[in-house]
Amino acid sequence: MERGKIRELVEKAIEKSNGILRLEPAWVARTFLPPGRRLGLKESEYEQGPRGGICERWLASTTNADNEIRIPDEGLSYIALDSKERMTLKSAVQAAPQVIMGNIYTSKHSGLGRLAKLFDYQYRIPYHIHQMRKHASLVGRNPKEEAYYFPQGLDMGKEPDTYFGVHPYIAEEKRYDVLLPYLVEWNSDQILRHARGYHIVPDDGYHVPAGILHAPGSALTVELQEDSDVFAMMQAKVGSGKIISKDLLFKDVRPEDVKSKGERIILDMIDWEKNGDHYFYENRHIPPLISETHQKGGEEYWIIYNTTKFSAKKLVVHPMMKYNCTDKGVYSIFVWKGRGKVDGNEVEAGNPELDELLICHDRSIAQMVVENSGAEDLVIFKFFGPDINTDVPMLKEYKL
Repeated sequence: MERGKIRELVEKAIEKSNGILRLEPAWVARTFLPPGRRLGLKESEYEQGPRGGICERWLASTTNADNEIRIPDEGLSYIALDSKERMTLKSAVQAAPQVIMGNIYTSKHSGLGRLAKLFDYQYRIPYHIHQMRKHASLVGRNPKEEAYYFPQGLDMGKEPDTYFGVHPYIAEEKRYDVLLPYLVEWNSDQILRHARGYHIVPDDGYHVPAGILHAPGSALTVELQEDSDVFAMMQAKVGSGKIISKDLLFKDVRPEDVKSKGERIILDMIDWEKNGDHYFYENRHIPPLISETHQKGGEEYWIIYNTTKFSAKKLVVHPMMKYNCTDKGVYSIFVWKGRGKVDGNEVEAGNPELDELLICHDRSIAQMVVENSGAEDLVIFKFFGPDINTDVPMLKEYKL
């Protein structure tokens, strides 16, 4: 579709909807672990043959999934239009950035700049890193800082513990090579003996900069991250007993670097200082914080913060009550629980046709009413991109 035609469709859709676009769900398959089956799909829909299983739902996504087996537009969100036309959110942002993101924001940002998702694995995700900018840029990709929030009310899976970083002595004594044999031999999960484990608690979260080793636990997780799908898997054997492909270790590494340095190249991509932080928990743990927008009808919490690269809030509106929202820029919402209306648009948790919206800039900065029409709390997650919430809370930094 021509850029001019896309812009015309976007402008008409935004005008008709008063600045709110309804989005279709974007499902993503992965091969390295079986799905946790908590995304609300039919049982028959999870398994995708050679592509693996549906383990993630990407929200308001302008990011293509970088899988071994590529299918067109995997990972990209589509705008739900009344016409027969099909249009991705990515193409809409590219064709009409000012209409979606506002003039001032567009002058400094080329896109939404973040990726929100639900990830849903039966077992713990293998120990891995996401490359920092200096390494991701070598293969033409963005870095991937990220953060997690663990929603309440679901089974926590078979391995509800997350491993982060390394034991401090490894970083302090520069004993980086202790990890190397596991990468070379590629036959076990014993690399985890050098990491620190944390039990996952519902209604809790963590902030994880790029370059940090981590193995996220099996709880269904709300994740918000930079606009990227880079990683280097460093754990060969996963909870199901499977040995994953070693290609995932070098997925985002230049072939010439693999040839010259082998597995050791991955050790060069680790932020050893942050990984060995004695106060890792205190400096990365982000429990929900009540915001200043408490009202009679409900309250908002910061659930992802400690960075201006992205942020997220949880809005709770009590049964048969209303809540007035005013924000600072374009954001997307995902309805986790309950039903109601967002500025007159019907929303309902568990219904992929009614649980996801994009709130364009001009609409976001004006007062908007969120109404709960049900008998339980309406719970909505709000996802923001870089530099929208510049007043986001920051953790106090602990040092030895």
